[in-house]
Amino acid sequence: MLTTTQLGKKTALSVPKLCLGTMNFGEPGRGHQGDWTLGIDDARPIFEAAIESGLFYFDTADIYGVGACEEVVGQILRELIPREEYVINTKVSMPMGRNPNLGGLSRKHIIEGLDNSLKRLGLEYVDQLIIHRHPHGIPGAHPAPIEETLEALHDVVKAGKAMHIGASSMFAWQFAELQMTARLNGWTEFVSMQNHYNLIYREEEREMNPYCVSTGVALQPWSPLARGILAGAYRGSMDGGTTNRSKGQDRARTESLYRGEMDFAIADRVMNLADREGCRPAQIAIAWLLSKPGISSPVIGVSRIEQLTQLVEACSLELTEEDINYLEELYKPVENLLTLGTS
Repeated sequence: MLTTTQLGKKTALSVPKLCLGTMNFGEPGRGHQGDWTLGIDDARPIFEAAIESGLFYFDTADIYGVGACEEVVGQILRELIPREEYVINTKVSMPMGRNPNLGGLSRKHIIEGLDNSLKRLGLEYVDQLIIHRHPHGIPGAHPAPIEETLEALHDVVKAGKAMHIGASSMFAWQFAELQMTARLNGWTEFVSMQNHYNLIYREEEREMNPYCVSTGVALQPWSPLARGILAGAYRGSMDGGTTNRSKGQDRARTESLYRGEMDFAIADRVMNLADREGCRPAQIAIAWLLSKPGISSPVIGVSRIEQLTQLVEACSLELTEEDINYLEELYKPVENLLTLGTS
């Protein structure tokens, strides 16, 4: 059974030590991840197992399945558990259609986008509304004045449509600017940062992670298993994919994110340590992440109940200092993906 933790220091909200990412649930064939999407009947048992294990925190986004993910997740949760017993995020900003006002972080899209998400989810509010990227880093959208974005986010919180707001991948200086602008104007501040951080992409240790730790913002990394690389889904190279996701159209995204020369050498060390400890590589990767300062509820993705069970068990696994040094010593700095616009 998962234990709970506080979602950073800027809110008293309690969450389990893992958050179930739901990008792979929705309508098969719909959206950019459609070739490895699970439909509602395949998703339901995973949600039942999550809730049974004490995992009551779920992360979704409007763009996942172009709305289908929210529809499926909302329906399942309404069937399984009272609203007050789970915590759910959704995200806004990525383009939901060809019209330029169907994406970005303008006031118009934030208000309308959240209303549409709530309709799909069948809910009156979400616990966190997360901006999927910085207002100036959204494909196809005009850069929104940050004051417009922040005031609109403040208004949806005051309207009771979102309890809190969070942010996702951006430069640390951008996040600090957003937080300070919100504070100076008396607007709602962000309580969490969902950033890209794992054993083979550690550039966030330079600025973003320390900034969040020092200001009480919860860190909720996405891709904690490096899209399966750290779980053994690839056998030593990008050509060695063993899952539907690693062999499908999503592989191009993985290749754009992971280009470090030591990536697979580090993954080998994860597998070696897992063999020594009698556990799974994914468990080692999660245990390493949870050993880091400020980490609260990494966002995990699973397609089978046994994967979920293993990751829940990983939360009880403690690595020694020697283990951590062994996993970390091969890392070589890589170009910050935000400079390439691909993180």
